[in-house]
Amino acid sequence: MTITTNTSSLDAGTLRTAVEARDAATLGGLYADDAIVEIVDAANTPSRPRTLSGRTEIDAFLRDVYAREMTHRVDLVAHAGDALAYSVRCAYPDGTRVLCNSVAKLRDGRIAREVVVQAWDA
Repeated sequence: MTITTNTSSLDAGTLRTAVEARDAATLGGLYADDAIVEIVDAANTPSRPRTLSGRTEIDAFLRDVYAREMTHRVDLVAHAGDALAYSVRCAYPDGTRVLCNSVAKLRDGRIAREVVVQAWDA
């Protein structure tokens, strides 16, 4: 599945493969240099989300997450024009599960802004 924007496209298959292979380098390449990612979870509330600004911060975050011993499975992917949404189900070896839902705005075939909401088992 290819997500088309005005000038180029983001390949959702690449996104899926990179997430499931824990390939932080390929994932980082899907973001615009000036991308913004907001993360909301139990530690980062909607009024104070964790905000990653630019590829350097996003790449460091992705390297940290995908270096962890856990599995990642892309569950749902939806797109329309310059919008992308996807969910990822994760599992740690101890059985703890994580669900991440993302919605993103694309620009020139790359993720320009993304909002992530994630929840863990207690």
